Amino acid sequence: MSTSSPAPALALDAPRAEVLAFAAELIERAWRSFDHPRPDQPPIGGRVQDLLALALPEHPSPVKRVLADAAALLDESIAQPRPRYFAFVGSSGLEIGVIGDALASCFDVNLAAWAAAATQAEEQAVRWVGSFLGYPAEAGSFTSGGTVSNLTALAAARERALPGSRADGLAGRRLAIYCSQEAHYSVLRAAELLGIGSRSVRSLACDQDRRVRPDLVAAAIERDLADGVVPVAVVATAGTTLTGAVDPIAALADVCERLGVWLHVDGAYGLPAAATELARPLFAGLERADSLALDAHKWLYLPKACGVVLVRHRETLTHAFSHHEAYMPHERGPENAVDITLEYSRPFRALKLWLAFRAHGAEAFRVAIERNLRQAQLLQASVEGHPELEPALSRPQLSTVPFRHVPRSGGVDLNRHNAALAAAMQVDARVWVAPATIDGDVYLRPCFVNFRTTSQDVEALVEVALELGRGLVSSR
Repeated sequence: MSTSSPAPALALDAPRAEVLAFAAELIERAWRSFDHPRPDQPPIGGRVQDLLALALPEHPSPVKRVLADAAALLDESIAQPRPRYFAFVGSSGLEIGVIGDALASCFDVNLAAWAAAATQAEEQAVRWVGSFLGYPAEAGSFTSGGTVSNLTALAAARERALPGSRADGLAGRRLAIYCSQEAHYSVLRAAELLGIGSRSVRSLACDQDRRVRPDLVAAAIERDLADGVVPVAVVATAGTTLTGAVDPIAALADVCERLGVWLHVDGAYGLPAAATELARPLFAGLERADSLALDAHKWLYLPKACGVVLVRHRETLTHAFSHHEAYMPHERGPENAVDITLEYSRPFRALKLWLAFRAHGAEAFRVAIERNLRQAQLLQASVEGHPELEPALSRPQLSTVPFRHVPRSGGVDLNRHNAALAAAMQVDARVWVAPATIDGDVYLRPCFVNFRTTSQDVEALVEVALELGRGLVSSR
């Protein structure tokens, strides 16, 4: 009688080493395709359409065929790592980060409880991010992105402003948050989830550089204090999604210190630029903030998801999140990671940033970020130098450069024309941009946050916008 054990129910149909080698080949092929722009975005073809029409598979398929199908599906998706993807605030899918994700998924470490070396590595990565930015972080964690990071920081701010609110609720108290009228929607969402209410977010006017005005922030806080409203936090945006504006952090820190209000800096997009000599002056006062949010999957080039939230004082997080449950033992210390975070089951997101700093060094990131900043300056100069193009800003603060096409012929509805131009550019797909509405006018809104982008790619953006813009006019 045979005593051999049956194969596991979820065994692969090919040797693991062979499957891994094939997967590595597919990834390497993708990386090579990202090294240079391709002429267009391929449509979803028949093969992928058939895959997307499949019902739930009841029986296995050969694993190498399945992987090849996944690669085909991904190749016909919008991939942000491509060097001419300029829409929104994209990700670059840094190679070492891809490998880090594979390793972290393989070991499937859970950062909710103590995870030995992984727990210490996350704490180390938090310190490294603080050091990179020049921020004295006592604690922090890696999150899914800016929305969760902002929610985490504002939960800590709420508990400091109204101690016991995590247990007792708001008990009829009125609270408020203060930010720019161009702050990210995640601030409103956090206010809703924390019981503060989106109507209690004071979205305040900006100056001529699209930065929130500290005098208006101070006046709004003082008015609320007089009315019995509890100020929770001021949110300074370090790189608005719309135009890349950086709020005056030092002046806002003065207001917050005088009035005893938490200062949170939402730098999901722009905060890495604080590490560069070129942009550092914009971030003066950063070290005085109570908390920061940064998305390493934006301008630190890593694959999603890799958000980071940092705080100046560790106890602000423990006051907001710590708890003692029978299923979460504390025998290795007073805290588990879950005692300073919003999430329970949490992957080892920090590993890819830990690897990236080790493999490349902080200086390489500074150089890459400054390169993107100079690409934004190049685009601004190209737009200003062309009679058919018009910038939205007098100068880019970071790497977002909204502009629009203004046909020489005149008599064109510019908003309709530029909305159509953005759509035409996406269909054409030599470069990928999205439109945005700024002060009621429609602009193309490219943003440079890709280490693969070159000055030639910037020039191609201008050329394609002019070619397709002129084509729209001539076709009318």
